Amino acid sequence: MKTRSLHPWTVDIQTARRIQERLRTRVSFVWKARPVRLVAAADVSFPEKHEALAVVVVLTYPDLAPVETVVRRGRCRMPYIPGFLSFREIPTLLKAFRSVKSEPDLILFDGQGVAHPRRMGLAAHAGLILDKPSIGCAKSRLFGEYREPGTSRGEYQYLVTREGDVIGAALRTRTGVRPVYVSVGHRIDLETAMRFVLAAAPRYRIPEPLRLADLVSKEERT
Repeated sequence: MKTRSLHPWTVDIQTARRIQERLRTRVSFVWKARPVRLVAAADVSFPEKHEALAVVVVLTYPDLAPVETVVRRGRCRMPYIPGFLSFREIPTLLKAFRSVKSEPDLILFDGQGVAHPRRMGLAAHAGLILDKPSIGCAKSRLFGEYREPGTSRGEYQYLVTREGDVIGAALRTRTGVRPVYVSVGHRIDLETAMRFVLAAAPRYRIPEPLRLADLVSKEERT
Protein backbone atom coordinates (compact mmCIF):
# COMPACT_ATOMS: atom_id res chain seq x y z
CA MET A 1 0.00 0.00 0.00
CA LYS A 2 1.04 3.57 -0.64
CA THR A 3 1.42 6.08 2.18
CA ARG A 4 1.78 9.86 2.21
CA SER A 5 4.28 11.95 4.15
CA LEU A 6 2.35 14.74 5.89
CA HIS A 7 4.82 15.76 8.61
CA PRO A 8 7.90 14.61 10.57
CA TRP A 9 7.41 12.12 13.41
CA THR A 10 10.21 13.07 15.78
CA VAL A 11 8.66 16.19 17.29
CA ASP A 12 8.00 17.71 20.70
CA ILE A 13 4.52 17.84 22.23
CA GLN A 14 3.88 21.45 21.24
CA THR A 15 4.67 20.66 17.59
CA ALA A 16 2.60 17.47 17.75
CA ARG A 17 -0.36 19.48 19.03
CA ARG A 18 -0.02 21.98 16.17
CA ILE A 19 0.12 19.11 13.67
CA GLN A 20 -3.09 17.64 15.08
CA GLU A 21 -4.85 21.01 14.94
CA ARG A 22 -3.77 21.48 11.32
CA LEU A 23 -4.70 17.99 10.14
CA ARG A 24 -8.16 17.97 11.74
CA THR A 25 -9.43 20.33 9.04
CA ARG A 26 -8.55 17.75 6.37
CA VAL A 27 -10.71 14.91 7.69
CA SER A 28 -13.56 14.00 5.34
CA PHE A 29 -16.91 12.85 6.78
CA VAL A 30 -18.26 11.90 3.34
CA TRP A 31 -18.76 8.28 2.36
CA LYS A 32 -18.73 7.88 -1.41
CA ALA A 33 -20.79 4.71 -1.74
CA ARG A 34 -18.57 2.02 -3.18
CA PRO A 35 -18.30 -1.77 -2.98
CA VAL A 36 -16.29 -3.01 0.01
CA ARG A 37 -14.66 -6.31 -0.84
CA LEU A 38 -11.63 -6.19 1.46
CA VAL A 39 -11.45 -4.78 4.98
CA ALA A 40 -8.22 -4.32 6.93
CA ALA A 41 -7.60 -3.94 10.65
CA ALA A 42 -4.57 -2.56 12.48
CA ASP A 43 -3.27 -3.22 15.97
CA VAL A 44 -0.17 -1.87 17.72
CA SER A 45 1.30 -3.22 20.95
CA PHE A 46 4.51 -2.66 22.87
CA PRO A 47 6.30 -5.87 23.91
CA GLU A 48 9.27 -3.82 25.13
CA LYS A 49 9.52 -0.27 26.45
CA HIS A 50 10.87 1.20 23.21
CA GLU A 51 9.65 -1.42 20.75
CA ALA A 52 6.38 -1.30 18.82
CA LEU A 53 4.76 -4.34 17.24
CA ALA A 54 2.38 -3.50 14.39
CA VAL A 55 -0.08 -5.99 12.89
CA VAL A 56 -2.25 -5.48 9.83
CA VAL A 57 -4.72 -8.15 8.75
CA VAL A 58 -6.86 -8.09 5.61
CA LEU A 59 -10.14 -10.01 5.35
CA THR A 60 -12.79 -10.42 2.68
CA TYR A 61 -16.04 -8.56 3.22
CA PRO A 62 -18.74 -9.48 4.12
CA ASP A 63 -17.51 -13.08 4.56
CA LEU A 64 -14.61 -12.05 6.86
CA ALA A 65 -12.25 -14.70 5.53
CA PRO A 66 -8.52 -14.01 6.13
CA VAL A 67 -6.55 -12.88 3.08
CA GLU A 68 -3.27 -11.45 4.35
CA THR A 69 -1.38 -10.80 7.58
CA VAL A 70 1.62 -8.48 7.97
CA VAL A 71 3.70 -8.03 11.14
CA ARG A 72 6.42 -5.43 11.56
CA ARG A 73 8.49 -4.23 14.51
CA GLY A 74 9.99 -0.80 15.05
CA ARG A 75 11.53 1.49 17.62
CA CYS A 76 9.13 4.03 19.14
CA ARG A 77 10.61 7.38 20.07
CA MET A 78 7.55 9.09 21.53
CA PRO A 79 6.76 8.23 25.17
CA TYR A 80 3.26 7.27 26.26
CA ILE A 81 1.28 10.51 26.43
CA PRO A 82 -2.55 10.33 26.33
CA GLY A 83 -3.92 12.17 23.31
CA PHE A 84 -0.70 11.74 21.32
CA LEU A 85 -0.60 7.97 20.86
CA SER A 86 -0.70 8.21 17.07
CA PHE A 87 2.81 9.73 17.12
CA ARG A 88 3.96 6.71 19.11
CA GLU A 89 2.18 4.05 17.02
CA ILE A 90 1.87 5.19 13.40
CA PRO A 91 5.55 5.10 12.30
CA THR A 92 5.74 1.33 12.88
CA LEU A 93 2.19 0.86 11.63
CA LEU A 94 3.16 2.49 8.32
CA LYS A 95 5.97 -0.05 7.93
CA ALA A 96 3.33 -2.77 8.09
CA PHE A 97 0.94 -1.05 5.69
CA ARG A 98 3.70 -0.51 3.12
CA SER A 99 4.16 -4.29 3.05
CA VAL A 100 0.47 -5.06 2.48
CA LYS A 101 0.07 -6.47 -1.03
CA SER A 102 -3.72 -6.27 -1.29
CA GLU A 103 -5.68 -3.02 -1.50
CA PRO A 104 -8.28 -2.81 1.31
CA ASP A 105 -11.38 -0.71 0.71
CA LEU A 106 -11.84 0.11 4.40
CA ILE A 107 -9.60 0.07 7.48
CA LEU A 108 -10.56 -0.46 11.12
CA PHE A 109 -8.24 0.84 13.83
CA ASP A 110 -8.08 -0.20 17.47
CA GLY A 111 -8.35 3.37 18.71
CA GLN A 112 -10.16 6.65 18.29
CA GLY A 113 -10.97 8.61 15.17
CA VAL A 114 -12.35 12.11 15.76
CA ALA A 115 -13.54 11.16 19.27
CA HIS A 116 -10.42 12.89 20.53
CA PRO A 117 -9.76 16.23 22.26
CA ARG A 118 -8.31 17.64 19.02
CA ARG A 119 -10.32 15.37 16.69
CA MET A 120 -7.15 13.59 15.59
CA GLY A 121 -7.01 10.12 17.07
CA LEU A 122 -5.18 7.16 15.54
CA ALA A 123 -7.86 6.30 12.95
CA ALA A 124 -8.16 9.89 11.73
CA HIS A 125 -4.40 10.46 11.65
CA ALA A 126 -3.56 7.19 9.89
CA GLY A 127 -6.60 7.47 7.62
CA LEU A 128 -5.30 10.80 6.30
CA ILE A 129 -1.82 9.40 5.69
CA LEU A 130 -3.16 6.29 3.93
CA ASP A 131 -5.93 8.30 2.23
CA LYS A 132 -8.37 5.44 2.87
CA PRO A 133 -11.84 5.22 4.43
CA SER A 134 -11.07 4.50 8.06
CA ILE A 135 -12.96 3.86 11.30
CA GLY A 136 -11.92 4.15 14.91
CA CYS A 137 -13.31 1.32 17.04
CA ALA A 138 -12.05 1.59 20.61
CA LYS A 139 -12.65 -0.62 23.64
CA SER A 140 -12.83 2.39 25.98
CA ARG A 141 -13.89 6.03 25.81
CA LEU A 142 -11.23 8.72 25.55
CA PHE A 143 -13.27 11.89 25.14
CA GLY A 144 -16.92 12.98 25.14
CA GLU A 145 -20.00 12.03 27.11
CA TYR A 146 -22.87 9.64 26.34
CA ARG A 147 -25.90 7.97 27.82
CA GLU A 148 -25.80 4.21 28.16
CA PRO A 149 -27.36 2.62 25.06
CA GLY A 150 -30.07 -0.03 25.25
CA THR A 151 -28.94 -3.56 25.99
CA SER A 152 -29.75 -5.11 22.59
CA ARG A 153 -27.26 -5.59 19.75
CA GLY A 154 -27.27 -2.62 17.41
CA GLU A 155 -28.46 -0.04 19.93
CA TYR A 156 -26.29 3.04 20.37
CA GLN A 157 -26.02 6.49 21.88
CA TYR A 158 -24.07 9.37 20.41
CA LEU A 159 -20.83 10.46 21.99
CA VAL A 160 -20.92 14.25 22.32
CA THR A 161 -18.73 17.10 23.51
CA ARG A 162 -19.80 19.58 26.20
CA GLU A 163 -20.78 21.90 23.35
CA GLY A 164 -23.11 19.24 21.96
CA ASP A 165 -21.04 18.23 18.92
CA VAL A 166 -21.42 14.57 17.93
CA ILE A 167 -17.96 12.97 17.71
CA GLY A 168 -18.82 9.26 17.83
CA ALA A 169 -21.14 6.65 19.29
CA ALA A 170 -21.24 3.98 21.98
CA LEU A 171 -22.45 0.97 19.96
CA ARG A 172 -23.68 -2.31 21.39
CA THR A 173 -22.27 -5.10 19.20
CA ARG A 174 -23.61 -7.92 21.40
CA THR A 175 -26.70 -8.02 23.55
CA GLY A 176 -25.89 -7.42 27.21
CA VAL A 177 -22.20 -6.74 26.55
CA ARG A 178 -20.31 -3.48 27.02
CA PRO A 179 -20.42 -1.19 23.96
CA VAL A 180 -17.53 -0.29 21.70
CA TYR A 181 -16.75 3.34 20.83
CA VAL A 182 -17.02 4.09 17.14
CA SER A 183 -15.88 7.30 15.48
CA VAL A 184 -15.07 8.55 12.02
CA GLY A 185 -11.46 8.24 10.95
CA HIS A 186 -11.52 9.59 7.40
CA ARG A 187 -13.69 9.45 4.25
CA ILE A 188 -16.76 7.98 5.96
CA ASP A 189 -19.76 9.18 7.97
CA LEU A 190 -20.64 7.96 11.46
CA GLU A 191 -23.79 6.04 10.54
CA THR A 192 -21.97 4.13 7.79
CA ALA A 193 -19.07 3.48 10.16
CA MET A 194 -21.43 1.97 12.74
CA ARG A 195 -23.04 -0.19 10.06
CA PHE A 196 -19.68 -1.64 9.04
CA VAL A 197 -18.57 -2.22 12.64
CA LEU A 198 -21.79 -4.06 13.41
CA ALA A 199 -21.56 -6.18 10.25
CA ALA A 200 -17.95 -7.06 11.07
CA ALA A 201 -18.88 -8.23 14.59
CA PRO A 202 -21.23 -11.18 14.01
CA ARG A 203 -20.07 -13.20 17.06
CA TYR A 204 -17.94 -11.15 19.43
CA ARG A 205 -17.93 -7.70 21.00
CA ILE A 206 -14.85 -6.71 18.98
CA PRO A 207 -15.20 -6.72 15.16
CA GLU A 208 -13.61 -9.83 13.67
CA PRO A 209 -10.79 -8.03 11.78
CA LEU A 210 -9.65 -6.25 14.95
CA ARG A 211 -10.05 -9.41 17.01
CA LEU A 212 -7.80 -11.34 14.61
CA ALA A 213 -5.21 -8.55 14.57
CA ASP A 214 -5.13 -8.63 18.38
CA LEU A 215 -4.74 -12.43 18.40
CA VAL A 216 -1.80 -12.22 16.00
CA SER A 217 -0.23 -9.50 18.15
CA LYS A 218 -0.50 -11.68 21.27
CA GLU A 219 1.01 -14.67 19.42
CA GLU A 220 3.94 -12.57 18.21
CA ARG A 221 4.66 -11.33 21.72
CA THR A 222 4.97 -14.84 23.18
